[in-house]
Amino acid sequence: MAALNKLTDTKIKNAPTGKHSDGGGLILRVTASKQWLFRFTMHKKRSDMGLGSYPSISLKQARELATTYRKMVAEGINPIAQRDKATLEASQAKPRLKAITAEAFEAHKRTLVGDGKAGKWLSPLRLHILPALGAIPVEDINQRDIQRALKPIWLKIPETARKALARLNIVMRYAAASGLDVDMQATMKAKALLGAQGDVQKHIASVPWQELPTFYKSLGATMTELALKLTILTALRSGAIRHLRYEYIENDILTVPAELMKGNRGKKTEFRVPLSKEVIEVIDQLKPFERDGDGYLFPSVRKGVMSDATMARHMERKGMSQRPHGFRSSFRMWCAEATDTPREIAETALSHVTGSKVERAYNRSDYLERRKVLMQRWADYCSNTASKVIPLHDAR
Repeated sequence: MAALNKLTDTKIKNAPTGKHSDGGGLILRVTASKQWLFRFTMHKKRSDMGLGSYPSISLKQARELATTYRKMVAEGINPIAQRDKATLEASQAKPRLKAITAEAFEAHKRTLVGDGKAGKWLSPLRLHILPALGAIPVEDINQRDIQRALKPIWLKIPETARKALARLNIVMRYAAASGLDVDMQATMKAKALLGAQGDVQKHIASVPWQELPTFYKSLGATMTELALKLTILTALRSGAIRHLRYEYIENDILTVPAELMKGNRGKKTEFRVPLSKEVIEVIDQLKPFERDGDGYLFPSVRKGVMSDATMARHMERKGMSQRPHGFRSSFRMWCAEATDTPREIAETALSHVTGSKVERAYNRSDYLERRKVLMQRWADYCSNTASKVIPLHDAR
C-alpha cells in the first residue's frame, strides 16, 4: 500500500487548486473550497466517495473515515452503498408528514363541526401538500419544500393555498409538541418565499335580501329545495342543517348540539333556534324522506346525510353564483337595512359572540323570546306572507 498520512494541516491550508493525496485512497480536492474524497476500486470500477469539506471534517476525522471504508472494501462491501442504506434506514425511522398529519387531525378534530367528518379541514392538505411532501420525514421539511408544494396554486387559488399553509402550520406545531425536531418557522419562511398574493379578500356571494322572496318562491318540495328553505329561514350554517335530527326539535325550539356549531373564539356550545310557522311546515314536508333508524332530516340515499355540495349545485343549475352560506349575510343585511333590530339580537341569531368577555360573564341571555319575533318576521318576509317589510322595534 502507498504511504499514508502525507498531508498536514499546513499543507492543506496552502494547497493549490487540484487533488492532493494523503495515501490509502484519501484525497483532498481543492477548488473554490476544499473537499475530502475517498477513492476506491471494486469489481474493476473506480469510485470517488465524498466525505465532506475541510475544515468541517478535520484531517484526523477524514483519516478515520478512510480507515473505516478501506476495511469495508477489503471485505467486499461497497462503502457508498452501505452509507446510502444506513441513511435510508435512519430516514425511514423518522415519522413522515402523512402520518403526523393524521395524528394532528385526530387531536384537532374535536374543534371541527361533526368532528371533521366532512373532510373540509383535511382537503387542502390532501390535495396540495401530502402528494408532494407526505412521504418526507416531518423533521426534514423546510421552507423550500413547502414553497415548491404550494407555488402552483399560490396565485391561482390563493384562499385554498392560505388554508393549506395554515393547516400545515398546525401539523408542524403538533409535531413539535410530540417532541420531534421540526422547523417551527418553516411555514412562515415559506410564505415569505412565495411572496404576496395580491388578491383582495372575497366574501362568499349572497343573494340580496330584496331578491330573497323571489328565490324562496322558486323553491319546490324536493329534499334539496327544502334544505335550502330551512337554511334560509333559520340562518344556520348549511353544515349544521344537513346534520339535523328530529330529536333536536321540541315544540317550536330547535336545539343544535355543540358539535354541529362552529366555534366562536375557540368555544362551541349548543344553540337554540326558535322555529317560525314556516319552518315547522318545511319540517312536516320532510317526513316522507325520513329513513328508519337514524332520524336525520336530510338523509343521503344510502347512509349518513346529504352531501355538502348538493345545495350549492342546485343553485349553480339555476345559474346563480351565490352559495348557501351567503343566506346568513342576506339575513344580516335585512336586519340592518330593513329593521331596527338591535345588533346583539341580530348577531346572536347568527350564533355570533357579542360583547367583551366581562359583558358576556354578566349577560348570559340568548335572547330567545326576542329572537322568536325576529325569526317569524324573517320567515314572513321570505315566504312573502308579510305585505311589506316591517321595521322591527325593540320587542321586550
